[in-house]
Amino acid sequence: MKRRVVVTGLGAMTPLGNSLEESWAGAVAGKSGIGPITRFDATGFSSRVVGELKNFDPTQYVEKKEIRRYDNFAIYALATGQMLMQDTALTITPEIAERVGVLIGTGMGGIKTLEDEVEVLHQTGPRKVSPFAVPAIVPNLGSGHVSIRFGAKGPIDCSVTACASGTTAIGNAYRTILYGDADAMITGGVEAPVTPLGVAGFCAMRALSTRNDEPERASRPFDRARNGFVLAEGCGLLMLEELSFALARGAKIYAELIGYGCTSDAFHMAQPPAGHEGAGRSMQAAIRDAGLEVTDIDYINAHGTSTPLNDLYEAQAIRNLFGAHADRLIVSSTKSMTGHMLGATGVVEAIFSIKALQEGIIPPTINLDDPDDGCDLDFVPNTARHHTINTAMSNSFGFGGVNAVVIFKKFQP
Repeated sequence: MKRRVVVTGLGAMTPLGNSLEESWAGAVAGKSGIGPITRFDATGFSSRVVGELKNFDPTQYVEKKEIRRYDNFAIYALATGQMLMQDTALTITPEIAERVGVLIGTGMGGIKTLEDEVEVLHQTGPRKVSPFAVPAIVPNLGSGHVSIRFGAKGPIDCSVTACASGTTAIGNAYRTILYGDADAMITGGVEAPVTPLGVAGFCAMRALSTRNDEPERASRPFDRARNGFVLAEGCGLLMLEELSFALARGAKIYAELIGYGCTSDAFHMAQPPAGHEGAGRSMQAAIRDAGLEVTDIDYINAHGTSTPLNDLYEAQAIRNLFGAHADRLIVSSTKSMTGHMLGATGVVEAIFSIKALQEGIIPPTINLDDPDDGCDLDFVPNTARHHTINTAMSNSFGFGGVNAVVIFKKFQP
């Protein structure tokens, strides 16, 4: 018998809002969080639309004199961590500290600090590089700062699997509890990639939407007029606990995490293979891990990036795996509203899936006006739908061919 793992806390900051409540309300309302770049002068960039956090005050979470020691991604992790710990109401005492771990994923880590310090190096020389540069850049400092802030002394790790980083973090944290190495794990993903290099790099790949005159309509998964994803920033965190540990402290339980699957395409560093059989295998692995059949899945929060090949091949993978049941599945892409938060996006989508289980509301795929050929599933176009579901799957696929899938179900004692 596997240990049972439940979700007892949620925290999120997205382009839809600087809290879980604001982000979920925006998703249910079909609101777009996408707008023009404000962080730097984007003149000359082919894509000038992003999903930025708005009106975020870092001094609420880090002392003003200390901010220069942190990259934005670490500050976002600390801010969301504070929201998570308030929500879960778990006090990490000395008695349990060694049984509580942290595993937060990120795709790009401290890219802003890297850019800034390279400029310092070239303009003023090596002696002017900050002593805080390396600790601010390395990806595991999201986990590190959260561990230090809240006193979690159990297993600590960082998942770096590009756009799947947050979902592989959830999966590996889940397995840490299954194997008995921890009783609780703070897990999720964070990203702060809206920088000149971050945007320019994806522009050079021709991966980003160039719908600069209509930012709110730029992210349009599965739509015939899609022309690239929208880069975004944000953070999502979950508290996972072993069931008896959660029950003993009287924790509120949002859902149960019952399955995880991870595979590789072994095909291309950035492009999925036709039909995306690797995605199909990861979904199948998660279903098998959960002890379910394909007909047991009610809802899929799709990876759905708004890029031509990814959306088509994900739809094909779903139809190939689920067969006739694909016509009964409900599928949506909340990236249509948040943009693509890279390492954070899979966690936010997992959180939205959990909220859908709880509230019986399926967030929509906005800007889906004309579904493309082959994108023929029920994508909940443009308007949220009230529908009771019992199981929800969340898909994430990343550069390097990584595919990661998690499955949640309504909690039953």
